[in-house]
Amino acid sequence: MVPNAITAAALCVGLTGIRFAIAGDFEKSVQAIILAGLLDGIDGRAARLLKAQSRFGAELDSLADSISFGVAPALIIYLWTLQSLPRLGWFAALAFAICCVLRLARFNARLDTDDQPHKSAGFLTGVPAPVGAGLAFLPMYLWIASGRNEMFAAPLPVGLWTTLIAFLMISSVPTLSWAKLRPRRSIRLELIAVTGLIVAALLTEPWPTLVALSVGYLALIPVGLAGYARIRRQRGGRPAVQGGPHDAGPLP
Repeated sequence: MVPNAITAAALCVGLTGIRFAIAGDFEKSVQAIILAGLLDGIDGRAARLLKAQSRFGAELDSLADSISFGVAPALIIYLWTLQSLPRLGWFAALAFAICCVLRLARFNARLDTDDQPHKSAGFLTGVPAPVGAGLAFLPMYLWIASGRNEMFAAPLPVGLWTTLIAFLMISSVPTLSWAKLRPRRSIRLELIAVTGLIVAALLTEPWPTLVALSVGYLALIPVGLAGYARIRRQRGGRPAVQGGPHDAGPLP
């Protein structure tokens, strides 16, 4: 019950983000989605720790993620600015929600498939759903951090950005999997210190910090491409197939 209860809590938090957006409180709506992402990272680990993994839990996690990181962000961004372009803005919101659902469906269809080169090499396929939701909010982070400068809320650029992140989620681009990162012992203390500073920055200056984290993740995408290409060369150039390694866990 514990991991499934956490998943249900993440779903409720994601839906509450929509409620905040309807009321016009976009800061709280974004914070709700971020909290849902944190809970999503906990439920899979709780299931493994308690040895309570189940197919039901995996399906529930995917269904909850489709709402918390697909439907909710799409509606929040639409209510924030995309509604100024009723047709194109709605299509951008639909594209994001649909691509998130397709990403999760792709994983569910490959649950029992062993031939997943990205997974075997320690990579994810495409941008994970919680990360995709966070990246889609980048214009909103900039808008809040700049004192609500309307330049960052222009509906057409926001719609194009939302659509780009949507297709990154269902792409075959290999992205780094945090679970597979193994830093050298010589820098582990430094990484612990940096992690502590990032958490402190999120508490004191959350919006500029979220901008920096989003830009940093985007900068790591070429690193993932280069790293996977190197592993492919070492393995004889076998092509990658679609299918993410961790869609029912913390990073679907």
